[in-house]
Amino acid sequence: MKLFQSIFGRQDRVGSTYPEWLIEAAVERAVEATDPRLKFVSGFRKRLRGPVIRAIDHVVGLIDAIPEPVAAGPREYPEASCLGAMFASSQGMLEALGRDAELRDYLSGPGVGAARITALVLAELVEKKGLGVELVDDRIQREVAQVTVSFSAHRLLDPTDDEVETRRLLKRRAFDHLLTLALKRIVGAKVDRADLRRQRDLLRRKLKALESGGWSFDAPESEHPTRAALEDALDGITQQLDALGAESRLLESHLVLLSETLEGADTQLWGSEVELFLDPMNIQRAPSDAQARRVVLQQLHNVLGRRVVMLPISFSPRDLPPRQDFARAAERYLS
Repeated sequence: MKLFQSIFGRQDRVGSTYPEWLIEAAVERAVEATDPRLKFVSGFRKRLRGPVIRAIDHVVGLIDAIPEPVAAGPREYPEASCLGAMFASSQGMLEALGRDAELRDYLSGPGVGAARITALVLAELVEKKGLGVELVDDRIQREVAQVTVSFSAHRLLDPTDDEVETRRLLKRRAFDHLLTLALKRIVGAKVDRADLRRQRDLLRRKLKALESGGWSFDAPESEHPTRAALEDALDGITQQLDALGAESRLLESHLVLLSETLEGADTQLWGSEVELFLDPMNIQRAPSDAQARRVVLQQLHNVLGRRVVMLPISFSPRDLPPRQDFARAAERYLS
Protein backbone atom coordinates (compact mmCIF):
# COMPACT_ATOMS: atom_id res chain seq x y z
CA MET A 1 0.00 0.00 0.00
CA LYS A 2 1.48 3.36 -1.07
CA LEU A 3 0.25 4.93 2.15
CA PHE A 4 3.20 3.33 3.94
CA GLN A 5 5.85 4.68 1.59
CA SER A 6 8.03 7.32 3.18
CA ILE A 7 7.90 11.02 2.35
CA PHE A 8 10.43 13.73 3.17
CA GLY A 9 14.09 12.98 2.71
CA ARG A 10 17.42 14.02 4.08
CA GLN A 11 17.21 17.07 1.81
CA ASP A 12 13.71 18.51 1.49
CA ARG A 13 14.58 21.26 -0.96
CA VAL A 14 16.63 21.54 -4.12
CA GLY A 15 17.57 25.20 -4.07
CA SER A 16 14.33 27.03 -3.29
CA THR A 17 12.00 24.28 -4.54
CA TYR A 18 11.04 20.76 -3.51
CA PRO A 19 12.06 17.75 -5.60
CA GLU A 20 9.28 16.50 -7.84
CA TRP A 21 9.31 13.07 -6.19
CA LEU A 22 8.42 14.65 -2.84
CA ILE A 23 5.46 16.58 -4.25
CA GLU A 24 4.16 13.53 -6.12
CA ALA A 25 4.59 11.30 -3.07
CA ALA A 26 2.80 13.83 -0.86
CA VAL A 27 -0.14 14.09 -3.29
CA GLU A 28 -0.35 10.30 -3.41
CA ARG A 29 -0.23 10.09 0.37
CA ALA A 30 -2.94 12.74 0.76
CA VAL A 31 -5.32 10.75 -1.45
CA GLU A 32 -4.50 7.34 0.04
CA ALA A 33 -4.92 8.62 3.60
CA THR A 34 -8.34 10.17 2.99
CA ASP A 35 -10.43 8.77 0.13
CA PRO A 36 -8.46 6.76 -2.49
CA ARG A 37 -11.38 7.14 -4.92
CA LEU A 38 -10.32 10.77 -5.39
CA LYS A 39 -8.05 9.38 -8.12
CA PHE A 40 -11.17 9.10 -10.25
CA VAL A 41 -11.70 12.88 -10.16
CA SER A 42 -10.38 14.47 -13.32
CA GLY A 43 -7.30 16.60 -12.69
CA PHE A 44 -7.00 15.69 -9.00
CA ARG A 45 -3.19 15.83 -9.07
CA LYS A 46 -3.12 19.33 -10.55
CA ARG A 47 -5.76 20.56 -8.09
CA LEU A 48 -3.92 19.15 -5.08
CA ARG A 49 -0.43 20.21 -6.12
CA GLY A 50 -0.64 23.80 -4.83
CA PRO A 51 -2.31 22.94 -1.50
CA VAL A 52 0.16 20.10 -0.95
CA ILE A 53 3.15 22.39 -1.54
CA ARG A 54 1.76 24.93 0.90
CA ALA A 55 1.19 22.19 3.48
CA ILE A 56 4.76 20.95 3.01
CA ASP A 57 6.04 24.52 3.42
CA HIS A 58 4.14 24.77 6.68
CA VAL A 59 5.18 21.47 8.25
CA VAL A 60 8.83 21.94 7.26
CA GLY A 61 8.83 25.37 8.90
CA LEU A 62 6.94 24.07 11.93
CA ILE A 63 9.40 21.27 12.64
CA ASP A 64 12.53 23.23 11.71
CA ALA A 65 11.45 25.85 14.29
CA ILE A 66 11.65 23.32 17.12
CA PRO A 67 14.80 24.15 19.14
CA GLU A 68 17.81 21.89 19.42
CA PRO A 69 17.35 18.89 21.72
CA VAL A 70 17.95 19.37 25.43
CA ALA A 71 20.41 16.91 26.95
CA ALA A 72 18.33 14.83 29.37
CA GLY A 73 20.34 12.82 31.83
CA PRO A 74 20.97 12.64 35.58
CA ARG A 75 23.82 15.13 35.30
CA GLU A 76 21.93 17.65 33.15
CA TYR A 77 18.61 17.51 35.02
CA PRO A 78 19.52 19.93 37.87
CA GLU A 79 20.63 22.63 35.42
CA ALA A 80 17.82 22.38 32.86
CA SER A 81 14.78 24.33 34.06
CA CYS A 82 12.55 22.79 31.39
CA LEU A 83 13.35 19.27 32.62
CA GLY A 84 12.77 20.30 36.24
CA ALA A 85 9.37 21.70 35.30
CA MET A 86 8.18 18.75 33.21
CA PHE A 87 9.51 15.96 35.44
CA ALA A 88 9.35 15.85 39.25
CA SER A 89 12.83 14.31 39.57
CA SER A 90 15.73 13.00 37.55
CA GLN A 91 14.81 9.43 38.44
CA GLY A 92 11.17 10.03 37.55
CA MET A 93 12.22 11.42 34.18
CA LEU A 94 14.35 8.39 33.35
CA GLU A 95 11.64 6.00 34.50
CA ALA A 96 9.07 7.78 32.31
CA LEU A 97 11.39 7.53 29.31
CA GLY A 98 12.11 3.88 30.02
CA ARG A 99 8.39 3.03 30.13
CA ASP A 100 7.63 4.60 26.77
CA ALA A 101 6.35 1.95 24.34
CA GLU A 102 7.66 3.65 21.18
CA LEU A 103 11.13 3.97 22.68
CA ARG A 104 11.13 0.33 23.80
CA ASP A 105 10.13 -0.78 20.30
CA TYR A 106 12.92 1.29 18.77
CA LEU A 107 15.61 0.12 21.19
CA SER A 108 14.66 -3.52 20.67
CA GLY A 109 14.63 -3.09 16.88
CA PRO A 110 16.51 -0.63 14.66
CA GLY A 111 17.98 1.20 17.66
CA VAL A 112 19.73 -1.77 19.26
CA GLY A 113 23.07 -0.60 20.62
CA ALA A 114 22.42 3.11 19.93
CA ALA A 115 24.71 5.32 22.01
CA ARG A 116 22.36 8.29 22.06
CA ILE A 117 18.70 8.87 21.24
CA THR A 118 16.89 11.98 20.02
CA ALA A 119 13.11 12.24 20.38
CA LEU A 120 10.29 14.70 20.93
CA VAL A 121 8.53 14.61 24.31
CA LEU A 122 4.84 15.51 24.32
CA ALA A 123 2.98 16.23 27.55
CA GLU A 124 -0.27 17.77 28.72
CA LEU A 125 0.14 21.07 30.60
CA VAL A 126 -2.30 21.37 33.51
CA GLU A 127 -2.82 24.58 35.49
CA LYS A 128 -4.67 24.06 38.77
CA LYS A 129 -5.96 26.94 40.88
CA GLY A 130 -6.03 26.52 44.64
CA LEU A 131 -5.23 28.02 48.02
CA GLY A 132 -1.87 27.63 49.71
CA VAL A 133 0.44 28.94 52.39
CA GLU A 134 3.13 31.55 51.77
CA LEU A 135 5.75 33.34 53.83
CA VAL A 136 5.41 37.12 53.39
CA ASP A 137 7.63 39.51 55.38
CA ASP A 138 8.51 36.67 57.77
CA ARG A 139 4.83 36.04 58.44
CA ILE A 140 2.84 33.00 57.34
CA GLN A 141 -0.18 33.81 55.23
CA ARG A 142 -2.81 31.13 54.67
CA GLU A 143 -5.37 30.64 51.94
CA VAL A 144 -3.30 32.49 49.36
CA ALA A 145 -4.52 32.05 45.77
CA GLN A 146 -1.98 30.01 43.79
CA VAL A 147 -1.70 28.35 40.38
CA THR A 148 0.20 25.08 40.30
CA VAL A 149 1.54 23.80 36.99
CA SER A 150 1.92 20.10 36.29
CA PHE A 151 2.63 17.93 33.27
CA SER A 152 1.02 14.58 32.54
CA ALA A 153 0.69 11.91 29.84
CA HIS A 154 4.35 12.14 28.81
CA ARG A 155 5.22 10.23 25.66
CA LEU A 156 8.00 10.12 23.10
CA LEU A 157 7.63 10.63 19.37
CA ASP A 158 9.94 9.34 16.67
CA PRO A 159 13.01 8.31 18.69
CA THR A 160 16.09 7.68 16.53
CA ASP A 161 19.86 7.87 16.91
CA ASP A 162 20.03 10.87 14.55
CA GLU A 163 18.42 14.28 15.07
CA VAL A 164 18.03 14.84 11.31
CA GLU A 165 16.11 11.58 10.97
CA THR A 166 13.88 12.42 13.95
CA ARG A 167 13.00 15.76 12.38
CA ARG A 168 12.24 14.05 9.06
CA LEU A 169 9.84 11.68 10.80
CA LEU A 170 8.21 14.57 12.66
CA LYS A 171 7.63 16.38 9.35
CA ARG A 172 5.92 13.29 8.00
CA ARG A 173 3.87 13.03 11.20
CA ALA A 174 2.81 16.69 10.95
CA PHE A 175 1.75 16.19 7.33
CA ASP A 176 -0.15 13.04 8.31
CA HIS A 177 -1.87 14.95 11.12
CA LEU A 178 -3.21 17.40 8.54
CA LEU A 179 -4.56 14.44 6.57
CA THR A 180 -6.36 13.02 9.61
CA LEU A 181 -7.89 16.47 10.18
CA ALA A 182 -9.08 16.47 6.57
CA LEU A 183 -10.53 12.98 7.00
CA LYS A 184 -12.35 14.14 10.15
CA ARG A 185 -13.99 16.89 8.09
CA ILE A 186 -14.95 14.38 5.40
CA VAL A 187 -16.55 11.91 7.82
CA GLY A 188 -18.25 14.79 9.64
CA ALA A 189 -20.08 15.97 6.52
CA LYS A 190 -23.81 15.39 6.69
CA VAL A 191 -25.27 12.72 4.37
CA ASP A 192 -28.85 11.57 4.03
CA ARG A 193 -28.97 8.50 1.81
CA ALA A 194 -28.25 5.04 3.20
CA ASP A 195 -25.56 4.24 0.62
CA LEU A 196 -23.74 7.49 1.41
CA ARG A 197 -23.96 6.77 5.13
CA ARG A 198 -22.32 3.39 4.47
CA GLN A 199 -19.42 5.11 2.71
CA ARG A 200 -19.09 7.61 5.54
CA ASP A 201 -19.03 4.78 8.09
CA LEU A 202 -16.21 3.07 6.18
CA LEU A 203 -14.22 6.31 6.13
CA ARG A 204 -14.86 6.70 9.85
CA ARG A 205 -13.45 3.19 10.38
CA LYS A 206 -10.42 4.23 8.35
CA LEU A 207 -9.91 7.31 10.52
CA LYS A 208 -10.11 5.20 13.67
CA ALA A 209 -7.60 2.72 12.22
CA LEU A 210 -5.13 5.51 11.41
CA GLU A 211 -5.53 7.06 14.86
CA SER A 212 -5.09 3.70 16.61
CA GLY A 213 -1.90 3.18 14.61
CA GLY A 214 -0.30 6.34 15.96
CA TRP A 215 -0.76 8.58 12.92
CA SER A 216 -0.58 12.26 13.86
CA PHE A 217 0.36 13.73 17.24
CA ASP A 218 -2.53 12.22 19.18
CA ALA A 219 -1.78 9.40 21.59
CA PRO A 220 -2.34 5.98 19.98
CA GLU A 221 -4.39 3.31 21.66
CA SER A 222 -2.57 1.28 24.30
CA GLU A 223 -2.71 -1.79 22.06
CA HIS A 224 -1.95 -0.18 18.73
CA PRO A 225 -1.83 -2.54 15.73
CA THR A 226 1.32 -3.62 13.97
CA ARG A 227 2.10 -2.02 10.63
CA ALA A 228 1.08 -5.22 8.82
CA ALA A 229 -2.25 -5.40 10.67
CA LEU A 230 -2.96 -1.72 10.01
CA GLU A 231 -2.10 -2.13 6.34
CA ASP A 232 -4.45 -5.13 6.02
CA ALA A 233 -7.28 -3.23 7.72
CA LEU A 234 -6.87 -0.19 5.48
CA ASP A 235 -6.66 -2.33 2.33
CA GLY A 236 -9.91 -4.04 3.33
CA ILE A 237 -11.66 -0.70 3.82
CA THR A 238 -10.37 0.57 0.45
CA GLN A 239 -11.70 -2.54 -1.31
CA GLN A 240 -15.13 -2.04 0.26
CA LEU A 241 -15.16 1.62 -0.77
CA ASP A 242 -14.21 0.69 -4.33
CA ALA A 243 -17.02 -1.86 -4.43
CA LEU A 244 -19.56 0.77 -3.38
CA GLY A 245 -18.44 3.24 -6.02
CA ALA A 246 -19.13 6.94 -5.61
CA GLU A 247 -20.99 9.78 -7.22
CA SER A 248 -18.88 12.48 -8.82
CA ARG A 249 -20.50 15.13 -6.61
CA LEU A 250 -19.51 13.23 -3.45
CA LEU A 251 -15.90 12.82 -4.57
CA GLU A 252 -15.81 16.47 -5.59
CA SER A 253 -16.88 17.52 -2.09
CA HIS A 254 -14.23 15.25 -0.54
CA LEU A 255 -11.55 16.74 -2.79
CA VAL A 256 -12.60 20.27 -1.83
CA LEU A 257 -12.40 19.46 1.89
CA LEU A 258 -8.95 17.92 1.47
CA SER A 259 -7.71 20.87 -0.59
CA GLU A 260 -9.05 23.41 1.90
CA THR A 261 -7.39 21.64 4.83
CA LEU A 262 -3.99 21.49 3.13
CA GLU A 263 -4.28 25.04 1.76
CA GLY A 264 -4.98 26.34 5.26
CA ALA A 265 -2.39 24.18 7.01
CA ASP A 266 -1.27 27.07 9.21
CA THR A 267 -4.79 27.36 10.65
CA GLN A 268 -5.07 23.60 11.21
CA LEU A 269 -1.80 22.89 13.05
CA TRP A 270 0.55 25.46 14.55
CA GLY A 271 3.14 26.05 17.23
CA SER A 272 3.51 28.69 19.92
CA GLU A 273 5.78 29.52 22.84
CA VAL A 274 4.72 29.49 26.48
CA GLU A 275 6.75 31.31 29.14
CA LEU A 276 6.34 30.26 32.77
CA PHE A 277 7.91 31.52 35.99
CA LEU A 278 7.84 28.65 38.47
CA ASP A 279 9.18 28.07 41.96
CA PRO A 280 10.68 24.68 42.99
CA MET A 281 7.12 23.39 43.68
CA ASN A 282 5.97 24.38 40.17
CA ILE A 283 3.80 27.19 41.56
CA GLN A 284 3.53 30.18 39.26
CA ARG A 285 5.35 33.29 40.49
CA ALA A 286 5.93 36.83 39.33
CA PRO A 287 9.00 37.21 37.08
CA SER A 288 10.67 39.32 39.79
CA ASP A 289 10.18 36.68 42.50
CA ALA A 290 13.51 35.42 43.85
CA GLN A 291 12.22 31.82 43.81
CA ALA A 292 11.04 31.95 40.21
CA ARG A 293 12.90 30.17 37.45
CA ARG A 294 12.06 31.06 33.87
CA VAL A 295 10.85 28.13 31.78
CA VAL A 296 10.23 28.52 28.05
CA LEU A 297 8.46 25.66 26.28
CA GLN A 298 7.02 25.06 22.84
CA GLN A 299 3.35 24.19 22.37
CA LEU A 300 1.56 22.46 19.53
CA HIS A 301 -2.08 23.31 18.75
CA ASN A 302 -4.63 22.02 16.28
CA VAL A 303 -7.93 23.33 14.97
CA LEU A 304 -9.88 20.92 17.20
CA GLY A 305 -8.62 22.69 20.32
CA ARG A 306 -5.97 20.15 21.27
CA ARG A 307 -2.85 21.59 22.90
CA VAL A 308 0.29 19.78 24.02
CA VAL A 309 3.71 20.89 25.22
CA MET A 310 6.64 19.59 23.20
CA LEU A 311 10.26 19.31 24.26
CA PRO A 312 13.03 17.87 22.06
CA ILE A 313 15.50 15.83 24.11
CA SER A 314 18.66 13.81 23.65
CA PHE A 315 19.69 11.10 26.08
CA SER A 316 21.77 7.97 26.52
CA PRO A 317 19.89 4.65 26.78
CA ARG A 318 22.52 3.63 29.34
CA ASP A 319 20.99 6.12 31.79
CA LEU A 320 17.59 4.41 31.66
CA PRO A 321 16.68 2.06 34.53
CA PRO A 322 16.74 -1.64 33.64
CA ARG A 323 13.45 -2.85 32.25
CA GLN A 324 11.56 -4.81 34.87
CA ASP A 325 10.73 -8.42 34.14
CA PHE A 326 7.15 -8.40 35.38
CA ALA A 327 6.74 -12.17 35.16
CA ARG A 328 9.75 -12.76 37.41
CA ALA A 329 8.67 -9.98 39.76
CA ALA A 330 5.22 -11.58 40.11
CA GLU A 331 6.78 -14.98 40.70
CA ARG A 332 8.97 -13.58 43.49
CA TYR A 333 5.98 -11.81 45.02
CA LEU A 334 3.80 -14.94 45.02
CA SER A 335 6.49 -17.36 46.24
